[in-house]
Amino acid sequence: MNLFKISRKYLSFKPLSTGLNILLLSFGLAIITMLLLVQNQFESVVSKDAEGIDLVVGAKGSPLQIILSGVYHVDFPTGNIPIKEAIGLQRNRLVKSVLPLALGDNYKGYRIVGTNHDYLDFYQVEFSDGASWTESFQVVVGAEVALKQGLKVGDSFASSHGISEGSHSHDEHLLQVVGVLKPTGKVIDRLITTSVETVWYSHDEPGEDGEHTHDHGQITLNGLPEGDESRELTTLLLQFRNPMAAVQLPRFINSRTSMQAASPTFEMARLFELLGVGIKLLQGLAVALIVIAGLGIFIALYNSLKERKYDLAVLRSIGATRFQLLQLILIEGITLTWIGAILGLVLGHVFLFFLLKTSDQGLAASLQAWTFLPGELWILVYATVVGLVASIIPAITAYQTSIAKQLTKS
Repeated sequence: MNLFKISRKYLSFKPLSTGLNILLLSFGLAIITMLLLVQNQFESVVSKDAEGIDLVVGAKGSPLQIILSGVYHVDFPTGNIPIKEAIGLQRNRLVKSVLPLALGDNYKGYRIVGTNHDYLDFYQVEFSDGASWTESFQVVVGAEVALKQGLKVGDSFASSHGISEGSHSHDEHLLQVVGVLKPTGKVIDRLITTSVETVWYSHDEPGEDGEHTHDHGQITLNGLPEGDESRELTTLLLQFRNPMAAVQLPRFINSRTSMQAASPTFEMARLFELLGVGIKLLQGLAVALIVIAGLGIFIALYNSLKERKYDLAVLRSIGATRFQLLQLILIEGITLTWIGAILGLVLGHVFLFFLLKTSDQGLAASLQAWTFLPGELWILVYATVVGLVASIIPAITAYQTSIAKQLTKS
């Protein structure tokens, strides 16, 4: 006796009821799948981008904003800091290294970051073509920028003023691509890097004769630029020389300078805590949908069991055992939940794919919709448990079916 074939026939007998239960369950599991993918990848991306950065220093303002703009490049900077104070901080005995960042321009929404070769070394980049900049107005483009904008070594383009797309262009200063990076899976994939001086010179006012005097000025390849104390930087990424710096340096910067220090570890932990409330609400909604789907499966099986008691009695009369009837109902419940689980897993990835399509820059661009996590296997286990729980009472009822009683009624 083929129990799987019999259960399939029974499930297809009422397609609307069966489809509704599968749909409810799949939606609940799709939400859980999408949350699992986003949370896991988001935490991984955030950790990789900030790894090795002990402190971020910027203008006075929100510490979280300083971190988001200086490390992840997804927010607006709080302002600029005097280079004189940045140089003084670099000479502090508690500071091991300083990476300068000068922001202010973009190309089609991708940020142009003025920095030095140490920044490229920090992210351990490799070049797929070309090399790093050696003169002003030369740039290196990240793998994602090159792919989506079709940039290659030798191309030139005009940057736009501001952090976001849509501002006026610096047509008088074309930037030349001299290097394209290999993918790293880190924030530098989404950046266009160049020298600090390039960012400065792009914003300099022309002289009396209308010409720009710094088109090919001297640039700093390593360390902080020195010489012109009127210049400013946007952010500094610091590494501590010893554990004592974690206690003393932030307090010194916040109280004795015009700058503000922010810890990536502390601020991102606080952000995850805030996001956790929204994630828990969505998880609660998903669980509610799954519970409703489980109840729907239970009601559907129980009601169909009342209509099928005569059929079950006939099965018993032609040789089916009580245990086989029990198996039949359990197979139906588990089949429903497995179909819903597989559909839910697929829908979760599809939902995330379309969500990422609407946001192809920033942290969202680092997420992958078609990455499959080991944790997704637990969704199948969870669905199996729901199917068993929903089927157990109808299965026991089927087990207790009396042949004589049901056939006599008929």
